[in-house]
Amino acid sequence: MKRFVTGIFAAVSAISLAMSSTAALAQAKPPLKLGGILDMSSLYADITGPGSEYAAKMAVEDFGGEVLGRKIEIIAADHQNKADLSANIARDMFDNQGVEMLFDVAASATALAAGEIAKARNKIVIFNGPGSIRLTNEACGPLTVHYVFDTYGQANVTGLASVKQGLDSWYFLTADYAFGHDLEKDTANVVAKSGGKVLGSVRHPLNTSDFSSFLLQAQSSKAKVIGLANAGGDTINAIKQAAEFGLMKSGQKVAPLLAFVTDIDSIGLETAQGLLLAEAFYWDLNDDTRAFSKRFMDRIKRVPTSAQAGVYSSVTHYLKAVKAAGTTDSAAVMKIMKETPINDMFAKNGKIREDGRMVHDMYLFEVKKPSESKGRWDDYKLLATIPGNEAFQSLELSRCPLVKK
Repeated sequence: MKRFVTGIFAAVSAISLAMSSTAALAQAKPPLKLGGILDMSSLYADITGPGSEYAAKMAVEDFGGEVLGRKIEIIAADHQNKADLSANIARDMFDNQGVEMLFDVAASATALAAGEIAKARNKIVIFNGPGSIRLTNEACGPLTVHYVFDTYGQANVTGLASVKQGLDSWYFLTADYAFGHDLEKDTANVVAKSGGKVLGSVRHPLNTSDFSSFLLQAQSSKAKVIGLANAGGDTINAIKQAAEFGLMKSGQKVAPLLAFVTDIDSIGLETAQGLLLAEAFYWDLNDDTRAFSKRFMDRIKRVPTSAQAGVYSSVTHYLKAVKAAGTTDSAAVMKIMKETPINDMFAKNGKIREDGRMVHDMYLFEVKKPSESKGRWDDYKLLATIPGNEAFQSLELSRCPLVKK
């Protein structure tokens, strides 16, 4: 009997030791680190910034916090809208911090810079905040994904709708960097193809506080539409100052070619009412978007932008692919990401093409009048849902060297 009891204790001890060893091995595995390169302090901070970092952490938490026996960590850094700093952060994240994937990289010049580092390191980079069409054209890569919006899609949805309404003469106020140039070019092409005319344009420095001289040039052009080829704080300042100059009251229409719900909230419905804008996501579209947005608001105290919702969706999609691949090898994970449709609160039947474009529906909204709004954040009326294959550039027009023609 004594031997029997001793044997049981020995067996239990062996099992406990084995379990402890397994747990120790799991703990010994390095964490899977995902890096967000964000604008934490400048004109795009509300669009991406801390909200994008939190959206990524929400995705990790909802996924279960670990994959392949590795704890998942989100790290974030502020690129301050400087391309060289963005490249240095990407280099440090890959070379010194063990990051496996980059997300967001909010702003086009910073995205193009970080994207080149990711290519050189054979790492996945998912762009949520930047818009330049170059990211899926000349700067495309086999491990690059452009997830939320781009200048072609924004131009196509907003420009086409405006010209159809008879707003057929345009003048552009353009942010003087890659994103602004591409947005002006893509919108001008849509306007011209639709039978409209571009009467001119003026470029302004990034993060401009005084738009008076630029708005006077736009006003004197007599164009029906002043197209704002900028974003964030620049869009907000330009619209507010255009209202102060009386441009809207004089009959000219101001069209923000990239605006987010946070921008409209800053401007106010009294000034922003009637604006037409394209978005990839809106918090109040359906039950799924409302449920996600409520959780986000509980922490961030504002609704998510399309870029932030896209971060949640893309980080989740990446982690599912890692689990399915059984590895963090970039090529293996990307293969599954491209093979697997995306169905969540952000996209229905979304698909990542060979050029890295994630194709999904886009939406045309009109900003509500103050009398139509039921409260803060109730800002948009849905005018049209544009299928992804109509909103985004076709593969036939792609300049991505990966696309077989």
